[in-house]
Amino acid sequence: MIQRSYYLHQIHDAFEQHSVCAILGPRQCGKTTLAKFYVQELKEVHIFDLENPQDLAMLESPSLTLPPLNGTIVIDEIQRRPDLFPYLRFLVDNSDKKFLILGSASQDLIQQSSETLAGRIAYIELPPFLLNEVNDMHKHWVLGGFPKSFLAPSYSQSEKWRINYIQNFLERDLSMMGIQTVPSNMRRLWSMLAHYHGQIANVSELSRSLDMTDKTIKRYMDILESCFMIRQLKPWFENISKRQVKRPKLYIRDSGILHTLLGVSDNAILTHPKCGASWEGYALENLVHSYDNDLYEFYFWATEKGAELDLLVTKGSQRIGYEFKYSEAPKITKSMNIAMKDLKLDHLSIITPGEKSYTLGNNINVTSLKEAINRSFRADHET
Repeated sequence: MIQRSYYLHQIHDAFEQHSVCAILGPRQCGKTTLAKFYVQELKEVHIFDLENPQDLAMLESPSLTLPPLNGTIVIDEIQRRPDLFPYLRFLVDNSDKKFLILGSASQDLIQQSSETLAGRIAYIELPPFLLNEVNDMHKHWVLGGFPKSFLAPSYSQSEKWRINYIQNFLERDLSMMGIQTVPSNMRRLWSMLAHYHGQIANVSELSRSLDMTDKTIKRYMDILESCFMIRQLKPWFENISKRQVKRPKLYIRDSGILHTLLGVSDNAILTHPKCGASWEGYALENLVHSYDNDLYEFYFWATEKGAELDLLVTKGSQRIGYEFKYSEAPKITKSMNIAMKDLKLDHLSIITPGEKSYTLGNNINVTSLKEAINRSFRADHET
């Protein structure tokens, strides 16, 4: 069992300053397991799982159930009862109770809680397993980071789990979160988005292909993003004369889910046309999570004439560029030189799956993904 020590420390630190800590992440990424690890050494704990009908019924009258309880109160799948937030505020302001709340839908949950719990709540995004938590990069890339996928006894069982996960998400989980969709249409869109992975999704093109309105396409994409299934990476605009791309770049956040949506089994991704794009999304997702997301912002940059940068990381005036190449010996390209000059990058790293890191040119180097993650993690998470 992977205890995820870094996130346990994050919960501890959050409760040092706040009475409420929200762990947000996709369904079955390990939120409940993490919460159980955290509370196992606490003296008094009360756990409510809102998928359990009995627990849900107990919180139908929170003013009767919660006041007598002391210590830490865990509420799992909080998005099923957003009406609890105002009462949690009352309890926080009039007692020393601590609340650890777990949720699977980010945007709605944050909006609902921030309005009533402003200044009282800290947020932690929990992704599926990351590369720095496991010891097999290739397996992690192929199977993805969802615990039951990565820890499955075999590749075939991992694949079966992911197929069922996608089906359950569409047919059960979304409706349980109060999100109304047409499951068959959402599945068609999600599969189509997998083919746009690492590219700019053309909403009008998707609308024509799927016979759905632009409005529905955008709404469904926002739902997938709010449930941590896709990432829409924002474009960066620089004050230069060149015409720049102004639409977001799309990624399926978990590589294992991506491969299932593409119909790719086991190691077949290595010969698939989306191999390079899959590696790019996998490396980007792991690298983004190695930074302190409260301090840094993340973009991509591209011009209409083809110059581009896969990832731009900014903090104040600091600008770090990343290119992701599934290659053992990448070269400096014209596009990289343009990005260095136009964006005034402090540094540009070309991230590869290899083990070697070396300098290619002035402030441009080749870096293994593991080394890049370790560098950013050490810089921003260790004291």
